[in-house]
Amino acid sequence: MTAQLVTDALIMAIWRRGKPDSLLHHSDQGSQYTSEQFQRLMADHGITCSMSRSGNVWDNAAMESFFSSLKTERTARKVYRTRDDARADVFDYIERFYNRRRRHSTLGYLSPIEFEERAKLA
Repeated sequence: MTAQLVTDALIMAIWRRGKPDSLLHHSDQGSQYTSEQFQRLMADHGITCSMSRSGNVWDNAAMESFFSSLKTERTARKVYRTRDDARADVFDYIERFYNRRRRHSTLGYLSPIEFEERAKLA
C-alpha cells in the first residue's frame, strides 16, 4: 500500500460524498497514512487524524471487522482474472452492498447510508 493509493482513495471519497463538515479518519501508523502527502490532504479538508497506538489491536477493530466481512461475504472463494476485475468486484461490494444494504449491528441494524440519513434528520 502506498501513500498515493490512500490519497487517491480519500480524494475519491471526498469527490463522491462532498467535503465533510466534520470527519474523523482512523488508521494505523502505516507510512502511507503518516506521509506528508496524505496528512496535507486531510488538513486541507479539515479531516481530523486518529491513529492506532502501536501494538493496540483494539484501536482498529472497526476496520478489521470490515475486512473480515469483505473476505467472508465476497472475496474468499473467488479467483479474479485480473486486478481490474478484483478492483471492480470490491468496489461493487462496498458501494452497492456494504454501504447501501448490509445491516450493521453497531448502527442499530441499519445500513451506513440509512444511519447517515437518519442522523441528518435528527
